Amino acid sequence: MSGLGIRGLRAFQQLSQRTFSTATRRQVQNRIAEKQKLFQEDNGMPVYLKGGVADAVLYRLTMALTVVGTGYVMYELFVAALPKKQ
Repeated sequence: MSGLGIRGLRAFQQLSQRTFSTATRRQVQNRIAEKQKLFQEDNGMPVYLKGGVADAVLYRLTMALTVVGTGYVMYELFVAALPKKQ
């Protein structure tokens, strides 16, 4: 390693030790009861969308990847079923 690499590694080591050893602890509020109330509420919305915009985006991304993946598998099966031209 060059001198700069060792210096950078030492600086990172000191920073990581300082971050973990002197970090102040923040009080984290327990919001499980709020989340339970939100997810158990009967508002006609599916539970996988009750989390907000992030849940909706993840749901749509998952569905899109599923459709694209299924299409790709079908295409590959079709190509594999055809005889190869000599």
